[in-house]
Amino acid sequence: MKFAASILALAGSASAFTPQKLGKTSTALNSGLNGWVPDSSKMAYGLPGAVAPFEDGFDPLGLSTDKDLETIKYWREAELQHGRTAMLAVIGFLVTEEPIEIHPLFEANEKDIGPAIRHLDEVRAVSPFFFEIFAVLIGALELNRALTGWNSPSAKTVAGSGTLKEDYFPGDIDFDPLGLKPKNAEEFLALNTKELQNGRLAMLAVAGFVAQELTNGKEIFVNLGLAQDRFDPSVLPIQF
Repeated sequence: MKFAASILALAGSASAFTPQKLGKTSTALNSGLNGWVPDSSKMAYGLPGAVAPFEDGFDPLGLSTDKDLETIKYWREAELQHGRTAMLAVIGFLVTEEPIEIHPLFEANEKDIGPAIRHLDEVRAVSPFFFEIFAVLIGALELNRALTGWNSPSAKTVAGSGTLKEDYFPGDIDFDPLGLKPKNAEEFLALNTKELQNGRLAMLAVAGFVAQELTNGKEIFVNLGLAQDRFDPSVLPIQF
């Protein structure tokens, strides 16, 4: 069963994850941040992310109903981070498997290193030091995000410590080495919506990729009949 193809077909409805209108009134925190002014009469306090045909929101379980601004901002921060991770994961799946097979930690040569869901197992077997370096890198990135967006545990704020700063726009961690962030507020909000939509699509796609590879152990393009199945588990440093 081609789970990957199916999930990508469903991904066109990714905007369904946009929260619906909220019932609780909130004070006007974060006014003017990147062109966004919180409005409790709008879905998700007017945060970008809604596209046709779900401009009025889609939340059949009512998960966003009566949530305050702090909670919605926290959820949007989490959604953006998961979406960014998923977009990187999609690239990882596609470029490290057949037929491209570019993997920075393996000398693949003429052998197929198999489905991406098992690559970290292989990395642990042949390059165990990678995980220590990887942990330090992730820790540094998360520390930077915490310092940029979160109040200090010792901060005396109305909302309390461990919460997002009032002047922090969810996901805007001041990391733009290529200078791609628009200077115009309207363009920034439009770009933020595009990032959300691509992140939602990527999360659905990764779920499909993982489900498919767990089901039949075949790589994405191999499963779709677009690449040759050359995978031989016996040549790997670990056995499946």
